[in-house]
Amino acid sequence: MEVIAFFEWLDASSLASISKAYGGVFAVVQMSHLLALALLGGAVLLSDLRLLGVLMRDVPSEVVVRDTQRWFNLALVVIVLSGIFMSSAVAMKLYYNEMFWAKMAGLAFGAAFVYGIRDPLLKHSHDTINPWSLRAVAVTSLLVWFTVAAAGRWIGFS
Repeated sequence: MEVIAFFEWLDASSLASISKAYGGVFAVVQMSHLLALALLGGAVLLSDLRLLGVLMRDVPSEVVVRDTQRWFNLALVVIVLSGIFMSSAVAMKLYYNEMFWAKMAGLAFGAAFVYGIRDPLLKHSHDTINPWSLRAVAVTSLLVWFTVAAAGRWIGFS
């Protein structure tokens, strides 16, 4: 199935009808999306700044990473679900928006990085991991998620 066919289907779906017809529902979903973005950003900042040794030096980095990962997972699920709902209202417009695709590419890369590299590496005791590897993971994570946020914000301007 071609990607445009999915966006045409989404644009004509009952989800799109609800998102277009009920402004209050759309506003609540958008609020949930924004709150989840803040939660994800906070989890990323806390864990990565702890890995860099900037914050919470008195708390073991394993504890901070483990605890923030739970919130990150929840936030990512809410972001994806609410994002699909909000996208249904303007599906065809988003299909032709380059910044939307930049955000989606960044989101896919970010999720692959977190679940494919960051989590497997950080499951080990952080004392056994090269400190430069921890720093590289933290800086990469910060850059990836900042890029996703910036691309998402820029969608409204393009």
